[in-house]
Amino acid sequence: MRSIFQFMNNKIKGYLFAAISAVTYGMNPLFALPLYECGMDLYSVLFFRYLFAIPILAAMLKIRRRDFSIEKKDFLPLIILGILFALSSITLFSSYHHMDAGIASTILFVYPIIVALIMFFFFKEKISAKTMICIAVALLGIALLCKSSEGAVISTNGILFVLGSSLSYAIYIVYVNKSRINKMATIKVTLYVLAIGWIIFAIRALASGVLTTPPAEKWWLWANIIALSVFPTVISLICTTEAIQYIGSTPTAILGVLEPVTAVFFGIVVFHEVITTRILIGLILVITSVTFVVAGDKIGGILLRLRKMFPSKRH
Repeated sequence: MRSIFQFMNNKIKGYLFAAISAVTYGMNPLFALPLYECGMDLYSVLFFRYLFAIPILAAMLKIRRRDFSIEKKDFLPLIILGILFALSSITLFSSYHHMDAGIASTILFVYPIIVALIMFFFFKEKISAKTMICIAVALLGIALLCKSSEGAVISTNGILFVLGSSLSYAIYIVYVNKSRINKMATIKVTLYVLAIGWIIFAIRALASGVLTTPPAEKWWLWANIIALSVFPTVISLICTTEAIQYIGSTPTAILGVLEPVTAVFFGIVVFHEVITTRILIGLILVITSVTFVVAGDKIGGILLRLRKMFPSKRH
């Protein structure tokens, strides 16, 4: 992957990696929804998604010559993270049954706001007036998304599922940053988190006796399962890590806006989802407010850096 970008400016590389990370993560519904349509349940989809992603991450860890060892003190934090990550996946993929995938991905995008609220209530970090305004705007956007108009499929259960996913992921992020796990390599953390999540899905499959696969006449849908493991999981992770190294976490997080945009795009083009004026306004309010929360006071500098990367040819 590096050979493709070797002649690029480091900042351009960083923004490109961040964009690829966001776009690939936004492909979750693109690969998951056809699996639902062929009769697979969400637990089976997640079982195979995690199963195929684990050896890829293990190979990456080996290629980078990182060891697989963990200390006994890391067991409990990793188990907690595995449960949180699995819960976030379950609730997000459940929401696809109740609402349009593009709307679900947009509401999921509010997790930085939830992180800010957790840090305020539990760790006494200050929230600026601008952040409070952004939170209010985001809530207004969600309210617009909750009130469906003609052609839009919205449900209370769908909203609750995706907010649950966003909350679980926000807690996951805070826990990683506040625990001893924050000193562990990202790929190693993700490997063990997915392994624990897969064990949860395996136990569930054994207990229920249910593990569905694509029907024999639609064998090509196994490609969707593999793609679900590779693009929104492995490639997104790699590109996020690379982007942070080149441009830092804040610009990388800002370009995360492409996640819901990608999901909305595929929802309209591939799955013929309907976006009404009310829904469009709600999407814009949520995406804009979260972007400003993530950017903080740095957004002007970031925009200036972007402009300098592509200078005008006029003199």
